[in-house]
Amino acid sequence: MPARAAMIRAEALRVSFASRSNGADTLDLGDLTLAAGARACVVGGSGSGKTTLLHVLAGLVRPSAGRVWHGDTDLFALPEAVRDRFRARHVGYVFQSAQLLQALDVTENVALAATLGGATRREARDRAEALLQRVGLGHRRTARPGTLSVGEQQRVGIARALVSGPAVVLADEPTASLDERRTDEVLDLLDEVVEEAGATLLLVTHEPRVRDRFQTVLSLDEGPLRGAPS
Repeated sequence: MPARAAMIRAEALRVSFASRSNGADTLDLGDLTLAAGARACVVGGSGSGKTTLLHVLAGLVRPSAGRVWHGDTDLFALPEAVRDRFRARHVGYVFQSAQLLQALDVTENVALAATLGGATRREARDRAEALLQRVGLGHRRTARPGTLSVGEQQRVGIARALVSGPAVVLADEPTASLDERRTDEVLDLLDEVVEEAGATLLLVTHEPRVRDRFQTVLSLDEGPLRGAPS
């Protein structure tokens, strides 16, 4: 089910956290505009705010200041329950570690995301099986996550992120636990399935090898993001 890619726009994002000194630490994430269908990478060292940025763009963390739009939708103007439904239907998230549910088999893990996005159980299972076939894991569809290699688990994570036909895919260091060969395989696959889905992709990384695959690269190491990438 091809998605309709959405532009992502963020303005003046700041996120404050309670600190051990009873004060507050603030991440100034700045501004970001990605055209619908764009493919971009954000780099930065530990603590620069890469994962926090993705959490805000996904609607998982409310910023202390600033606004986020997915297309025409002002994300944090939505009530929390509505925002959760919006995320389930329109945002795919690839985690650094796949975070699969061990009590479910591979197909059930992927299908659950589709069910949360509003699909019927039959639709969810059909989509899950089709995507698992696409990522080369059709033969492992009844396997438990613990029997999969790290690379296989990440492929399941990619299938789960795409199963609802999202307009936006956010990927948080998806190759951090992989060797070079598996890194290339996972990135090739992510590129292919995101393009097939017609989605907008934003990936964060600290790895030069991953960064070099992107023409559009933004950095949080040099301070807040500033507007549209060049």
